[in-house]
Amino acid sequence: MADGPTYRVKFRRRREGKTDYRKRLALLKSGKIRAVVRRTGGRIIVQFVEYHPEGDRVLASATSTELKKYGWELPHKNTPGAYLTGYLAALRARKAGVEEAVLDIGRHVPVRGGRVFSALKGIVDGGVVVPHSEEVFPDEDRIKGMHISEDHPALFDEVKKRMEESP
Repeated sequence: MADGPTYRVKFRRRREGKTDYRKRLALLKSGKIRAVVRRTGGRIIVQFVEYHPEGDRVLASATSTELKKYGWELPHKNTPGAYLTGYLAALRARKAGVEEAVLDIGRHVPVRGGRVFSALKGIVDGGVVVPHSEEVFPDEDRIKGMHISEDHPALFDEVKKRMEESP
């Protein structure tokens, strides 16, 4: 490790690989609400975050574990689970008055057709305007879970309907 009078230690979150401060600053300069999508080991988290100097404020959020309340008994972190989590978060954000947002995927590597973009598709279908390209979304069959089993699409539509009735 470098030492000496001119060495400057990087911010802790940068050292831990958690925050890209240049990307964060660019998103904050836009002045728009951020649609933050994060993947963990076992779930997907979607939040709508507004910047404030004293600390960011979460306006609406949803986690994939909340899908159990709507009857989703399948794994939470797969592509259909990510879509439904984004959709649920978007319904809550619309209720909180969020009309548009900017996607913030943090330090996740953007993979075309991946779970992060499946959550983005859910956000867009939920009624929140987010700048995007149609090319990054997964196929409709993958979003509904046809690649997993034949039973997924029916359960998917049922859960989505329940969300619309009571977000």
